[in-house]
Order: sequence, then C-alpha cells, then structure tokens
Amino acid sequence: MSNERIPWDQYFMAQAVLLSLRSTCTRLEVGATLVREKRIIAGGYNGAVSGDTHCIDEGCYVVDGHCLRTIHAEMNALLQCAKLGIPTEGSEIYVTHFPCLACTKALLQAGIKKINYLHDYRNDSYAQSLIKQLGVSVHQVSLDSTHFAKLQKELSGEHV
Repeated sequence: MSNERIPWDQYFMAQAVLLSLRSTCTRLEVGATLVREKRIIAGGYNGAVSGDTHCIDEGCYVVDGHCLRTIHAEMNALLQCAKLGIPTEGSEIYVTHFPCLACTKALLQAGIKKINYLHDYRNDSYAQSLIKQLGVSVHQVSLDSTHFAKLQKELSGEHV
C-alpha cells in the first residue's frame, strides 16, 4: 500500500459519506461537510427536524414527489453554522449528491465559493446556471479506493 496521504478533496468527501450514514430519510442518504481553510466547520445529513418523527420510523411524508419531513444535508450544515454563529462566507461544501435547486440557492446566498460533489443527482439546469453566473466553482470528486484500503482493514479487524 502507498504511503501517500489521502488528498484533501477525498478526505472531506469521505467525511460527507460518513455523515450520510446518519441520514433518517429512506429515499436518499445524503451527507454534507462545510469546510473553510481546510478545517471542517459543520456537517449535516438529511433528516427530520429535531424532535419530529423520522422517515425511518414512519416512512417518508411525500407530497408532489418530495419528502416534506426531510431537511436536506446541505441545509442542515448551513443551519448548524447559523445556530452556532459560524460564518460561511468563502467556505466550500462537500456533498455526496449534487445539490437540489433550493440547496444550491441557499449555498450561494451563504457565500459558498466551491461546491464539491460525489454523485450526479438530478442536476438542475437552473442551479448550474446560477452557479456559473455567480462564479462559484464546481468539482466532482472521485474517491480512490487505494486510500480506503487501511480503513477497510480496520473495519474487518485486520491489523495494518
């Protein structure tokens, strides 16, 4: 195995993937990590408002193809910053799936300068247009399995 360190984009995306494992929506597990100056400032996953019933408990509350119960991972990360008084201007986000239009607008309004995503997911053309118009960069991250071999060994109980 290589002694090369995991690149920053894969490191932060792996954090978003880990966050997605906390998702309580059964339709799509999404995780998001907000980063400023190579430091994690917040994380989020899609799920119900704290104290409300979760989709995993009673099923999704779907109207017009959308689960009304769920707050998206990107919103939860932004709201965590708002709640704790953490500025988001100039930060970047790592999200497991391309953000929906509403999340894209919120990210842009919050001053996010770069959107990193793992999987394409209904990439909205208007969202893409807004991103381009405002000069925000977008990067699709690929996870290199060689960097996760050590983690896999740890998970399986092997000593490395």
